[in-house]
Formats: sequence, structure tokens, C-alpha cells
Amino acid sequence: MTAPTAPAAGPGRVPGPGPGTPAPTGRLALVLAPRGERTVAVRQFHAGALRVLRPHRLDGSGQPCFVVVNPGGGYLGGDRYELDVAVEAAGTALVTTQSATKVYRSPGAPARQDVRIALGPGAVLEYLPDQLIAYEDAEYVQSTTVSMDPSACLVASEVVTPGWAPDGTVFRYRGVALRTEVVMDGTTVVLDNLRLRPAEDAVAGLGFLEGRTHLGSLLVVDPRVDRALVDQVHELLAAAEQRLPQLRCGVSELPVPGLVVRALGPGSAELTELLLDVSALLRARWTGQGRVALRKY
Repeated sequence: MTAPTAPAAGPGRVPGPGPGTPAPTGRLALVLAPRGERTVAVRQFHAGALRVLRPHRLDGSGQPCFVVVNPGGGYLGGDRYELDVAVEAAGTALVTTQSATKVYRSPGAPARQDVRIALGPGAVLEYLPDQLIAYEDAEYVQSTTVSMDPSACLVASEVVTPGWAPDGTVFRYRGVALRTEVVMDGTTVVLDNLRLRPAEDAVAGLGFLEGRTHLGSLLVVDPRVDRALVDQVHELLAAAEQRLPQLRCGVSELPVPGLVVRALGPGSAELTELLLDVSALLRARWTGQGRVALRKY
């Protein structure tokens, strides 16, 4: 299949790779738009080791759920993946992955993934992938760029998990770098840069993971976020810490209407459930939708 010419970047458009860029290991591009009471894929393209399953609908809201699949089973050193998602004005979608992103030994070059998201006026995207697992000697770099209208809604989560190692120790990966940039009207309004390199930094210690092994993040950018909502999220996190003393959680407001949740914990299941609890709070308040219940079998 020949890739279509990449359209210009901007809300409701897919910003594709530049001219002369080597072919990625896998690429998936989706353009989603409302049609009547539902949002549908009006453009879809895949190449290499990325696919998307036929969308299904988790409720009666008209929001489709797209499941991204990597038939290869994992990311290796030198692999490069590209995911482009554009939601046009008033569209809504949930994007997840079929399973965890597993990053294996990465001799030479790191495995890399570039995620490019474009959201038009009033568009909604919930990007809720399964956890990222970095195994022994793995190195992974992810760049996420979001170009969004100020009236759009973004909810994006990430859970970082150290993979199993033969000697049973954790933090055997070489490095994980996650960079997220949110742009509105041509101006960067959010820049989040997470860097974990166990060989260089005491990542389990103070100032990093505080004795925990897993890290979870939830980024929310939405004009409906206010101080009352941030306080409500803070109360939810405090209650979670009371139930599970191994958790350490916090929430911060963004320079634009939005918030970011950081959570440290003993396992990916606990952090995933916590982030879905926050997501459920937002859904109940804004759309009346129930808690996300993803079926991956």
C-alpha cells in the first residue's frame, strides 16, 4: 500500500513525517470526524508493524474505541513507530492499545515512538494505552506532540513499568524518555519531559520514584478544568493513598485549563486503576459516561 501524501499540520489534520524521512518500522494514521450522532474514521492508513482493530463502542455516546495493535509483539533497538491521530471539530474518540508496549534490548540505537495528535474545536480524545514495559538493557524514547484548539479536550495516560530481569532486580533498563508537548494557536502551553536512566541516577530514591518501582501520569487539557475539579481530584488521590499506603499521588494545575496527575506505586495494575478512577470522575462530571471498561480479548 502506498502512503497518501501527508496533509499540513493543524487541528483536524494528521501531521505526517517530513520528506526524505526513512520508512518507520510501523505507522498508523487516523482521521476521525462526526457523522450524525457518531464519530467515524474518515481516513485510515497503516504500514509496517502497526495495525488498528475495527472500532467498537463501549456505550451509547457515539464515541468509538480504536485499539492499536503491534503484531510483532515488542519494540527492539532501532525500531521507529509513528502514530498520527486527528479528531475533527466536535468529534470524540478513545484510543488504546491491545496490550502493553514491550521494549526489549536496544543495542546501538533506542526504540522510538512519535505520537502526533491534532484536535479541532470541541474535539475529544481519550488516549489510554496499556503500560510501557522496559526490559533489561532497553532504551526507549517517545515524543508526543499535541496540536489542539483551546476548546478541545485531551485526556492522556502513561504507566511506566520495569520489566523482568534474569537476576530478579528492577531498573535494568538503560533509559526511558517521554516528552509531551501541547501546542495551542502556535504556542507551546504544556511541556512535560520525563527522563529515567537508572545507570546515571538513583531512580528509586528521593526526587525520583521515592522507593517505588512504577510511575503513572495522567494529562488533562480541557477548558472545563477549574480549581474545584482539581480539589476533587486531590481528594480522590488522598483517599487512594489511605486505601493503599504504597501509593504516592499528586495533582497540579497547568498554565492553561488542565491538570496533571503523577502517581508512584508498587505495580502497574494499581496505577492503571487509579488513573481510570480519575478518568471516571471527569467522564461523570462532563459527559455522563461510565468508567472506561476496556475488553482486550
